[in-house]
Amino acid sequence: MKKEIEYVLSRNIRRLGHLDIPGGGQVVVQDGFAYVGHMKPPDGTSIIDISDPAAPRIVAEIAPPDEWSHTHKVRVAGDLMITNVEQDRRHFLRKAEKIAGLRAEGLDDAGVAKALGVKLTDIPDLEAFLERGYDGGGFRVWDISDKSAPKPLSYVKTHGFGVHRFDMDENYAYISTEMEGYVGNILVIYDLADPTAPREVTRWHMPGQHIAGGETPTWTGYGNRLHHAMRVGDELWAAVWHAGYRVLDASDITKLKVAGSYEFPTAIPEPTHTVMPLEREIAGRRYAVAIDEEHDHKPGRLHGFLWVIDVTDLGSMEPIAAWDLSERACPWVGEPGARFGAHQFREKLDSTLVYATWFAGGLRVLDLADPHLPVEVAHWMPDDGRIPQSNDVDVDEQGLIYVLDRVRGLDILEMTG
Repeated sequence: MKKEIEYVLSRNIRRLGHLDIPGGGQVVVQDGFAYVGHMKPPDGTSIIDISDPAAPRIVAEIAPPDEWSHTHKVRVAGDLMITNVEQDRRHFLRKAEKIAGLRAEGLDDAGVAKALGVKLTDIPDLEAFLERGYDGGGFRVWDISDKSAPKPLSYVKTHGFGVHRFDMDENYAYISTEMEGYVGNILVIYDLADPTAPREVTRWHMPGQHIAGGETPTWTGYGNRLHHAMRVGDELWAAVWHAGYRVLDASDITKLKVAGSYEFPTAIPEPTHTVMPLEREIAGRRYAVAIDEEHDHKPGRLHGFLWVIDVTDLGSMEPIAAWDLSERACPWVGEPGARFGAHQFREKLDSTLVYATWFAGGLRVLDLADPHLPVEVAHWMPDDGRIPQSNDVDVDEQGLIYVLDRVRGLDILEMTG
């Protein structure tokens, strides 16, 4: 007789508040406010007063600059906020670039649709994009000294898709974007001394990306590219998708140098989304955390992992532990809209706790006190009928946890054990 699985939706975590807002790509928390970048236009960026966790309140909303862009990522540093501008539905729309070649092979619309893996009814949409084009990609800088009335300071246009995830501090913006002459996203660093006119100070790319400079990729398509780079002291920790990650020496911001490199074996199918080190050593050694982003899972293939890596010697970095979540922990696996798997962790590792979002698996909290043996100490999935698509997470100074769903909702949680 088949045994029914009993699902535990939460352990050692309780929900304090919920805000029913459109889904988002990123949440950051600073000084009593949460900043959310939404996934889909016409919703852009929301600024939310979280002084009462039980009753979060939107104080400002900013629309994307046009109907073809989304602004799903956001960062704040003091009274400056940066929002990305990236082509909405970019991966789908870029399929249009192959239409002419497929028609030259004699394929009709039905054959083109099959070759592209789209519906026949999608062809007019793709052709309309070819005619329209896209040149809005970049980022916007805002003065948020008045949270209820963000003031636009500048709009920096880049190229191609535009800007994806990025990092910033009071001095610089570390932008992941397509740029003319390169294949795939690269790192472009902008000086924010004058936020009304950010000034490019340097670029970094992997060998093979700069096709206008005579380089030739050793990979196909956009498989190797910068996802984003996180600044930690005088280092930049760059997740480079199917090429693993790089550690860049940023002691001279105008002359970035690769200080360390790691590429996962080809048996690991999912790309590297985020990587950064713990702020403190453990037993005299330095460790970093990396997380894959799981896409459409194929049965029989490995799921994405959260990795613990010994990075004491940047010239010889080595994964020492991996953690993943069993499908048995999630009641929605296999249901429509229930994307399952690793995605992101809180991008501040100031203790041994790692707060990770697992799409349909919700929020998972891991303790790396023993880096060789990550232990899940708490988890949370909603019990309100939603299929979670937990996308991003941040934690405030009081330890409250903010989980942003990719489809709908911001939840404010606290640990209970």
